[in-house]
Amino acid sequence: MTVTLRPGQLRGEIAAMPSKSDLHRLMIAAWLAGMDIDGLPVVSDDIAATRECLAVSHTPPFGPPPLAKGGLAGLCQLNCRESGSTLRFLLPVFAALGRNVTFTGEGRLPERPIQPLIDLLRGHGCTIDNGRLPIGVSGQLRPGVFTLPGDVSSQYVTGLLFALPLLDGDSQIALTSPLQSRGYVDMTLCTLNKFGVVINETACGFQVSGGQKYLPPEGPLVPDADWSNAAFWLAAGALGSGVRVTGLDESSAQPDRVIAGLLKALPGEIDVSQCPDLAPILAVAMALTPGERAIVNAARLRLKESDRLHAMAVNLAALGADVTELPDGLAVRGKASLRGGKADSFGDHRIAMAMAIAALRCEGNVVLHNAQAVQKSYPEFWEDYQRLGGQK
Repeated sequence: MTVTLRPGQLRGEIAAMPSKSDLHRLMIAAWLAGMDIDGLPVVSDDIAATRECLAVSHTPPFGPPPLAKGGLAGLCQLNCRESGSTLRFLLPVFAALGRNVTFTGEGRLPERPIQPLIDLLRGHGCTIDNGRLPIGVSGQLRPGVFTLPGDVSSQYVTGLLFALPLLDGDSQIALTSPLQSRGYVDMTLCTLNKFGVVINETACGFQVSGGQKYLPPEGPLVPDADWSNAAFWLAAGALGSGVRVTGLDESSAQPDRVIAGLLKALPGEIDVSQCPDLAPILAVAMALTPGERAIVNAARLRLKESDRLHAMAVNLAALGADVTELPDGLAVRGKASLRGGKADSFGDHRIAMAMAIAALRCEGNVVLHNAQAVQKSYPEFWEDYQRLGGQK
């Protein structure tokens, strides 16, 4: 899908959508607690992937293994679509439950890193037939010490935190380097606490007692409002549009809540190691604010749904921005406006939304290819964009 975006301003009020990151966690924990997850909102393709993977198992988490449904070697097949969270969270969970399953995926997901997690599971009793998707998993995960670097993916840590309490013995997650995207692990710990699961933090990781049970919490399951997708509207506001986002909780554990302060100050150097998803929209804000600035510690962005550093450098330059792609970041010399031109989402939802906000401050139109990428996290983005006055 190609859209032509015209210069202008957005006006109005918009309610923040439910957090994709929080929904993944609530859905998995609720399923492990034996709860009905049908009432949780399916706000995007990624959340649909997690829900479908849990539904395909057919049985409650502690019932008998499901009958085979295709898959490699007769294993039950779970399609993670393009969701890295779904794959990295559920791979350890199904290993802990002793389920025989095959994980598949689409888009760029088969290319995204998973080997460190596979190596850990293989070292603790699981048989895994491949190093990339499709991945067949069988055997029973055993408790023990799970050692991994803290800078590979916080999603590996989250997957282990969900899985290890289910085992019949105690385990330890030992991190050999500082944990990046720490806020996402904090979100996981908050979810586990809601469901009665106790995790003890240590000097270099986490101590996890085995034999724990997920318990249904009192009251309804209500996901946080999403700071990550709200960041695009907040940036539009910072760049001159009159947009007000409602429903956001400033005390949320979501790391992307820092976007409000960053847009207000827009410092000369922004370290995104703890909030990597903000890099595309921060690059837009920098490109449209006079002055020299840089995004640093962003090498992991090359392994997302696209190589986000390259995608943003190419797109912003195509619109007339002064941007330099660095090995682990971007250097940007901002201007009051850009000229417009052609851009591409590179199949990445956050690139598509970032370029939509950039188009508001261009002198000419922006022709954006592959605009349908927003389906991954925000299917209603283009409808909301137009409702707020965006022209396409």
